[in-house]
Amino acid sequence: MTIHAKDERVLARSLNRHVECSFLDVQTLLERIALTKPLKAAAQALPVTHPHLFSSSPVFISRDDVAAIEALVATIESVAASAPYRDAVLAGAPEIARFVPGAKGVFFGYDFHLSDDGPRLIEINTNAGGAYLNWALLEAQKACCDEALLLMGEPLPNAHLPATWHAMFRAELDRDPAHIAIVDEQPERQYLYPEFLIAQAMETMAGASVSIVDPSELTWTGETLLAEGASVDLVYNRLTDFYFEQPAHDALKAAYLSGKIVVTPHPRAHALFANKANLAIFSDRAMLEHLGVSADDAEALLRSIPSTQRVTPETEGRLWAERKHLFFKPVNGFGSRAAYRGDKITSRVWQEILAHDYVAQEIVRPPERVVRREAGAPHLKFDLRAYSYAGKVQLFAARLYDGQTTNFRTEGGGFAPVFLTPGRGGQPFG
Repeated sequence: MTIHAKDERVLARSLNRHVECSFLDVQTLLERIALTKPLKAAAQALPVTHPHLFSSSPVFISRDDVAAIEALVATIESVAASAPYRDAVLAGAPEIARFVPGAKGVFFGYDFHLSDDGPRLIEINTNAGGAYLNWALLEAQKACCDEALLLMGEPLPNAHLPATWHAMFRAELDRDPAHIAIVDEQPERQYLYPEFLIAQAMETMAGASVSIVDPSELTWTGETLLAEGASVDLVYNRLTDFYFEQPAHDALKAAYLSGKIVVTPHPRAHALFANKANLAIFSDRAMLEHLGVSADDAEALLRSIPSTQRVTPETEGRLWAERKHLFFKPVNGFGSRAAYRGDKITSRVWQEILAHDYVAQEIVRPPERVVRREAGAPHLKFDLRAYSYAGKVQLFAARLYDGQTTNFRTEGGGFAPVFLTPGRGGQPFG
């Protein structure tokens, strides 16, 4: 199969619409997840417990889009490090966000829709899930035929990720962690609990002791944070109580504010990056100029971030009139919860939006991935997530879905591997 295309973005879109090949080797996927004996049972149960966690269809992306995403991530992190931006954002943030920890924050997730004009940033997450699962997914890709080798290339450049992630935790602590606590509410009931088990296995093999615990199981002595009776030096935080406001999180909050324990990601990172109101700053030319953002950086932000506005008494009339072109999201929301496409909003939902803190974002239609071409087969939507640390992209992954927002309930959907379009080298990105 010979592919000729001057425009790699057009080529990527064509591949996503026409290539039906499945590169997923399910048995290899389960073997990669089953890194340790306790994981084997969970891995074997995944097809039943998580039937739509992984898609067998890869997603293709152009090198131009990869370069644009990497540059935008670096630009945002640079702007967020400036004093004027920090002062503007933290002025309205909870007090805990003003505490300055030494850690940067692991596993940021920059979520994009790919448009004809390039990638558009939809939101930023500072406790993005799925990285370890997508490592396993990339490890399990296998060409289904000789022609597919042109699309995926070999070998897959993702074997380094476990070492990269261990080095990331080491950088957060400034030494090798002795005991890591992976913290989330009722972790065994979380949909991505298998990822916690993979992270535990990887860091255990790297020499750390790792506990997976509910925050209520932590004890703060005033000097030491204890999990399962043992001293913790690093918390991998997966809570969606971003500012530790719930009483059950008091021990973690006290340990964090003591400065004696590394908590990553942390409240300050959420305030500076993941609060969706920040997108209103990044997409406002006058505000960027006021904050002293350079002309080049401002143009990059304005080009890549859809217009976003706060929903306020002053803007509600106009935003209601324009709602069919807008997507409404809670400022501190996560996982697409309580997010609404404007053309689906009822008067009752609109009153709920007005009663809470929301932003309205210009709709950027998600791209499509055709997983089957027979008559009546759905065209699934997808978004693209760039996992990053300290402004550097580590991994790309896609999420295929049907409906208003991403979910893991769609036949043929779920996490999907991302490959570069063939051409200059034909190598995948991962």
